[in-house]
Amino acid sequence: MQEIEKVKLLQSEREALKKRALQVKEAERKSEEYRETVCPECGSRQLVHDYERAELVCQNCGLVIDEDFIDRGPEWRAFDHDQRIKRSRVGAPMTFTIHDKGLSTMIDWRNRDSYGRAISSKNRAQLYRLRKWQRRIRVSNATERNLAFALSELDRMASALGLPRNVRETAAVVYRDAVDKNLIRGRSIEGVAAAALYAACRQCNVPRTLDEIAEVSRVSRKEIGRTYRFISRELGLRLLPTSPIDYVPRFCSGLNLKGEVQSRAVEILRQAGERELTSGRGPTGVAAAAIYISSILSGERRTQREVAEVAGVTEVTIRNRYKELAEKLDIEIIL
Repeated sequence: MQEIEKVKLLQSEREALKKRALQVKEAERKSEEYRETVCPECGSRQLVHDYERAELVCQNCGLVIDEDFIDRGPEWRAFDHDQRIKRSRVGAPMTFTIHDKGLSTMIDWRNRDSYGRAISSKNRAQLYRLRKWQRRIRVSNATERNLAFALSELDRMASALGLPRNVRETAAVVYRDAVDKNLIRGRSIEGVAAAALYAACRQCNVPRTLDEIAEVSRVSRKEIGRTYRFISRELGLRLLPTSPIDYVPRFCSGLNLKGEVQSRAVEILRQAGERELTSGRGPTGVAAAAIYISSILSGERRTQREVAEVAGVTEVTIRNRYKELAEKLDIEIIL
C-alpha cells in the first residue's frame, strides 16, 4: 500500500511539474508577443511590417524594431484574380456556417477532370455512382441532417436581413452549442435557428428587433422570444440590453440623412442615457425620437410618419418620446 501511495505521489508531482512548465511556456509566449506588438522606444502599438525591406517599423517614432524577418507569404506572385486562383494551393477557410465546416470534398457535376479534359464515356457511370455515394455520405446521421437544415435556414434569414459574415458565424456557433447541449429536443429547428440569429445580432452589436427576425422567419415572434430566453439561460449568454445608439446609423441611412444629423442624434442619446431617460423604454422608439429631433435641429426635417416607418414603431411612440427628451434635455424645437 505504501508503494502504491508513493507511485501516486510521484505521478501527482510529475503532473504538477508538467503543468508548471506549460504555464511558464505560456507566460514566455505572451511576453514575447507583447514585446513584438509594443515599441520599446515610445510604447506605441502602431507597428508596421515593411515586406520590401523586411523590417518591423514603429509608425509613431520610426524605430526599426526588427529586420531580416521571414516572409511567411506565398513564394509566387499574382497580378489578377485568375492567376491567384490558379496558383493558390489551399482551399476555402473553415467555416461554422456549413454542417461539415467546409472541410469535405465534392465531386463536381461537370464530367471533367482537374485539367478540364472531358471524362470518357467508359468512366462516366463510375463517376455517377461515386457522386451519388459522396452526396449520401456527406450527411450521414440525424445530427448532421439537423445541422444542414438549420444552417441553411440561418443563411437564408441572414441574407434576407443583410447581416455581415461575422454575425452568421456567431449564430452558427450558438446553434451548434445548443445542439451539443441537447437543447433542440422538443423545439422547432426554425425557432432555435431564429433565436440563435437574434442572440448573434446582440453579441455582435448589429441590432435587429424580434419583429424583424420574425418577418424573415417561419415562426412567430412569441416563439422566437421564448426560445431565445431559454437558450441564453442554458448556454450562459451574458447579453447587455441593446443601446438606442446602435440603431441610429441604420435608421439615418434608411431616411437618407447626413452624418451631421446622425452625430447630433447620438449626442442627444448620450445625454439621455446619462440622465437615465432611456431605461425602461424601447430602444427603437428612443432612437427614432432622437433622430426626429436631430433632423429638425439640422434643417433636414423628416415627418414622424417617415421616421416611424423606418424604425418600425408607431407615430404615437415617437411623439411621446420626443416630448420627454425635449422637456428633460431643455431642447427647443420649432415646428
